[in-house]
Amino acid sequence: MDNFIVSARKYRPVTFESVVGQQHVTNTLKNAIKNNQLAQAFLFCGPRGVGKTTCARILAKTINCTNLQPNGEACGTCDSCRAFQNGNSFNVHELDAASNNSVDDIRSLIDQVRIPPQAGRYKVYIIDEVHMLSQAAFNAFLKTLEEPPHYAIFILATTEKHKILPTILSRCQIFDFNRIRVEDMANHLSSIAQKESIAYEPDGLHIIAQKADGGLRDALSMFDQIVSFSGGQVTYKSVIDNLNILDYDYYFNITDSLLNEDTSKTLLLFDEILAKGFDGSHFIGGLSGHLRNLLVGKDPATLKLLEVSEGIRNKYLQQSQQASTSFLLSAMSIANQCDLNYRLSKNQRLQVELALLKICHLPSALNLASGQLPQAAANDGVKKKPDTAAPVAPAAEAPKAVDTPPPAPMPVADIPKIPSPVASVRIPEPVAAPVHQVQEPVSKYANDTLPSASPQPVVAKEEPTVKTAGIPKLSSLLTPSLTPSLTGGGFGAMTAVEEEEEDPYLKGTDNEAFTTEDFLTCWHAYIAKIKAEGKPMTLITIFIANPPKQLSATEFEIIVNNRTQESVFRDGKPDLMNYLRTKLRNFSIEVHTRVDEQQVTKRPYTASEKFQHMAAKNANLMELRKMFNLEFD
Repeated sequence: MDNFIVSARKYRPVTFESVVGQQHVTNTLKNAIKNNQLAQAFLFCGPRGVGKTTCARILAKTINCTNLQPNGEACGTCDSCRAFQNGNSFNVHELDAASNNSVDDIRSLIDQVRIPPQAGRYKVYIIDEVHMLSQAAFNAFLKTLEEPPHYAIFILATTEKHKILPTILSRCQIFDFNRIRVEDMANHLSSIAQKESIAYEPDGLHIIAQKADGGLRDALSMFDQIVSFSGGQVTYKSVIDNLNILDYDYYFNITDSLLNEDTSKTLLLFDEILAKGFDGSHFIGGLSGHLRNLLVGKDPATLKLLEVSEGIRNKYLQQSQQASTSFLLSAMSIANQCDLNYRLSKNQRLQVELALLKICHLPSALNLASGQLPQAAANDGVKKKPDTAAPVAPAAEAPKAVDTPPPAPMPVADIPKIPSPVASVRIPEPVAAPVHQVQEPVSKYANDTLPSASPQPVVAKEEPTVKTAGIPKLSSLLTPSLTPSLTGGGFGAMTAVEEEEEDPYLKGTDNEAFTTEDFLTCWHAYIAKIKAEGKPMTLITIFIANPPKQLSATEFEIIVNNRTQESVFRDGKPDLMNYLRTKLRNFSIEVHTRVDEQQVTKRPYTASEKFQHMAAKNANLMELRKMFNLEFD
């Protein structure tokens, strides 16, 4: 019995044309060979199983072919090609950097590079998993990689380009390999199945291609596994059973239940899925992908993003017409949030069931949001509330005159005009409203029959002023745009009262004369007072170090050294002024500050400055320091 060879090795590409899904790389390499513009070093990087090592071997075989084809492919029949295919070519050397990553291995490689090829034009060195080389090995390899002999070509392959030194990257031509598309992978599996006379279903091959996640080697391994499992028939059923994949039909059925708001059927389907051995995380992730496919299937422009077989594509297109975009977006958001919280939940099944119930009630919520009632409510005879208000009585029907006089109107001058945005704000009454006489009736009673008696002046009742804690001020209830409009009438008086309460200075009319000695005596008494109260030393220092200078009879000035002292004095000025004015009985006293910009604050000299000053007077000090090699203390 012949030895079995896995499909990944048996059908490994041997020409550039047979490489799957990497046309941007193969076309560039063929053009470089035809134009004789080969670089000294190449770097092939990308995910696993996409053809990096395969392309490196094809390139090594092609550049040494003695009978190169017009399309840039190797002939496969010359001595060099046959030696390569048999594995005994002396011009191609492969090195596994994962197990040969030391400096000694790189030194051995460098010694081999010095020997020119005995047959052929180039000696090719393929270093796989090059990111596994140590730091010292990379450094030892730098010089040879930058200036190799004209016959030496290096091809480096890696799955982790970010681990390679930038100095290595700058010396190579970098080719990034893409993940292979599902359609290309399914077509390649189909061709292999035909060569092997294996019966298959396109849906089953698409499932294998999707499960491979862009790696053709993984897809071929799963293909061999399915062939062994099913006895030579790759069907959709055998694929999902062997690869532990949830059937598409479950997602289509559960989506129909969600759209119909059938909570019972939804929960029973989820229970059946759990009974088959699938966990909730696997299901909720698949449901998110299913909803995503429905969303991209609604628009013809995004239909190419639906990487499924033709039969499954038709099912997606049919179901996508039944679901609205709002439903799909909201359901995807709920499913994604459930997927994030699944690992942290103690009751994971309840987490998924709760998400399904939320999605089940989405159609009703969306209908209510759009102004429509759900079908169940419509069948129960629930009437929709009219959107329009009740009709207004015609203007011709005026109210009849009453015999009793209306209540006395409020003073018009005391009623502020409040804009509509703050109409609901309750404004407290003024403390003491002035007396006003009504000039005209309020517009509310303009059309009513008033008594013949002449209007009497209305006097506002004076309320005693009561200070109540916790009542917000009027200025905090009104917006800034309303403040200027409330300066007249009774509100002007209130604003003035509030400003007077917020003023930190005491008010008075005393204006007795005093001398400079009296002022200084009171000044020092205030300094003793704030010392006893424990005021900050910064403020006390300003008062002590800067005695006031008299400018006029009631104006004084103190000089501060900087802006910081000026700010500190400004904060403590109200207490000082209230003390001086009350003690000297003169409320015209004013103390100003002025910053002396030219004043330089003295600072201590450093040891180096002290030595330089002394050395300038006595030069022997400099020689003494050099003789004993002294340092500054």
